[in-house]
Amino acid sequence: MSNPARSTPPTPILRLTDIRRSYNVGLDVETEVLHGISIALQSAEFVALKGPSGSGKSTLLNIIGLLERPTAGTLEIAGQLTGSLGDAELTALRGATIGFVFQFHHLLPAFTALENVLMPSIVAHGTASHEAEANARDLLARVGLKGAEYKRPGELSGGMQQRVAIARALSLRPRLILADEPTGNLDTVSADEVFGLLREFNRDHGSACLIVTHDPQLAASCDRIIKLVDGRVVSN
Repeated sequence: MSNPARSTPPTPILRLTDIRRSYNVGLDVETEVLHGISIALQSAEFVALKGPSGSGKSTLLNIIGLLERPTAGTLEIAGQLTGSLGDAELTALRGATIGFVFQFHHLLPAFTALENVLMPSIVAHGTASHEAEANARDLLARVGLKGAEYKRPGELSGGMQQRVAIARALSLRPRLILADEPTGNLDTVSADEVFGLLREFNRDHGSACLIVTHDPQLAASCDRIIKLVDGRVVSN
């Protein structure tokens, strides 16, 4: 009798295998800061990345975000192995797949909130379509900024600026959202709202989220916690 057909497990949106990162390679002061990191995230997962200062969290996030290349190991995003890709190909993959939310929102001060949210679309396509503008307005409304579309960052509070940054990160509906201490500079109420918005997008669109945080309450609200200590995963 033949075996019943088995369903193929889904391909993770993110898979790292034995990732290592060294600085000053070949010199006497060569330093390895990531020591064989192997983790995977499935679509729609909401995961916290925790660890003490100096544990390698930011370096790991930069590698996942295709901003740095690992010294060794393999990185796969949306089924695409990245090791052999050139800079232009990495930029294209990053723009098509990843949304970033940083602790410091990095908004462009000369542009309005609406223009900041449209920026990924402009970078990707050279212009912002009517559909992209409608989506940007909808995102700003969803983050509680309806009516503030034409305000510049200097006219907005810190919490409002971070909401603009979240709307910008979500504007191309990325399959993977990377957030580096997104609530670190916010008061408790604003932090809860920002976390809630990321959770909402995660549920509504199935985007995977990897959030670096020191907040134990926020981390406990995630689906699971990856803990990094001295450049090694100690729990996953």
